[in-house]
Amino acid sequence: MTRTALASAALAALLLAASPGETWAQARGGQGAPQAQAASIQPRTVTFAATLPQPGGVLVLPLGAADQLDARAAGLDPATRAGIERALASARFTYAARQTLSLRGLGDWDRILVVGTGPAASGSALQWSGAVAGRALVDETGPLTVLAEGLAPDAASAFVTGMGIGHYRSDLYRTSREPVLASGGVTVVASEHEAARSAFQGRGESLIRAMTWVRDISNEPANIIYPESFVARARQAFAGVSGVTIEVLDAPTMERLGMGALTAVGRGSARPPRLLVIRYRGEGAPEGGPVVLAGKGITFDSGGITIKPGENMGNMKMDMSGAASVTGAVLALATSRAPVDVVAVSALAENMPDGNAMRPGDVLTAMNGKTIEVISTDAEGRLVLADALTWAERNLNPAAVVDVATLTGSVRTALGDDYAGLFTRHDALADQLTAAGDVTGERLWRLPLDPGYAEDTRSSIADLMASNPGVGGGAGVGAHFIGEFISRDIPWAHLDIANMAYGGANDWKPAGSAGFAVRLLEQFVRDWRPIPRGAGN
Repeated sequence: MTRTALASAALAALLLAASPGETWAQARGGQGAPQAQAASIQPRTVTFAATLPQPGGVLVLPLGAADQLDARAAGLDPATRAGIERALASARFTYAARQTLSLRGLGDWDRILVVGTGPAASGSALQWSGAVAGRALVDETGPLTVLAEGLAPDAASAFVTGMGIGHYRSDLYRTSREPVLASGGVTVVASEHEAARSAFQGRGESLIRAMTWVRDISNEPANIIYPESFVARARQAFAGVSGVTIEVLDAPTMERLGMGALTAVGRGSARPPRLLVIRYRGEGAPEGGPVVLAGKGITFDSGGITIKPGENMGNMKMDMSGAASVTGAVLALATSRAPVDVVAVSALAENMPDGNAMRPGDVLTAMNGKTIEVISTDAEGRLVLADALTWAERNLNPAAVVDVATLTGSVRTALGDDYAGLFTRHDALADQLTAAGDVTGERLWRLPLDPGYAEDTRSSIADLMASNPGVGGGAGVGAHFIGEFISRDIPWAHLDIANMAYGGANDWKPAGSAGFAVRLLEQFVRDWRPIPRGAGN
């Protein structure tokens, strides 16, 4: 089904699913919304073979050192191999990870793309190099052939998975040019092609699908993606996937449950909030309760009454990146039938300023009964997560909870764009998350969750102050606040991904969403080792 058809189906589902108290305009996304999403690039079909197909199209040649050329390109004619060797020497190619060299006019190939993988390439390095290749070839419409001879099956799968991740375009609504529809598939040539096929189909395909879903929903404009339509898109993505259950709490239900923090954030919008709960329990999953991944899902953040500056406010359509990533991680695990027990909890709201919006100085009562003084209505992400974590603890008996949020600008000041911020009271959980980040290349840096932050969230009128602009350490203060809504004996971590979730174009992605934390969380849940309750500080 094309993206246009999928978008139309999703719109129809939303209209049918509108709650009785909600207007048709709210359900359809408001006047002026595009009626259908423009078709974008389609995923290529990947096949695996022991021998080189008929020359033609683009040849992709991953190399970590000069001495790999003879074995990897053994199926090419001698003249083409010699031409590649001369070009590499002339270009002083270093074989570093993510380095590329594009050659034309050699043999019967339209183009030969050499991609450096580094001399001791890990799975993550190969996946990143593959993503660079996919990005470089995103406008190619003919067949692609990947020479993976000599790569272990998992390594070949990692490279091709990366190609699928890099083969993404964010120009979802551009009508000024014809959409590029891939007419040729990808053929991966390797002696262990059956094992490589098994590895790719067992995991790689699902990661590509999940990354595409996360980037699409994050890049969509806020007149298309809002709490109700996020839910509809998620239902569509998980349709027919075994082992999955979906629960959705609407605004009246959340109000009856006392979720006064989450519902307050959504009060200023014509589009009501939602809590989306997606559980996947695979065959062979361990006992002991699910790993809960909770995501901040602010589908647009104007700042509310504490309104943001106009510059770059349009990027706030991606303030739901945490919710998108936790949903995508579970999608990858579920569609690959991983033997895990995992739940994605998405706290969805739109933060807008109108006559019903929360105000600075308001006092809210969260689901756990704690009262919260609102200082800035632009500190809304911690409010929606407060109720999401309380709900998860009361209803899911979690083995661990990891929340993911584009929470603070201060995390960028601390870490730049190299690491996401990690906060936790549990050393064993920090170790597992950091290890998953190292394996996938989506790296985390642990920052302090100091008891002194309690003073920075002390209110003179309520139990807690939601933010304190007068103090430094904003990322830590936000993390401490969220931690007040989960019992201390439950292993819990907070990931602040505000510096990593989106940005400009680079060598492996177009401008917009990076889909950050999907691969990190997927790896973390697969490798999860139970942590005893009360093992924190």
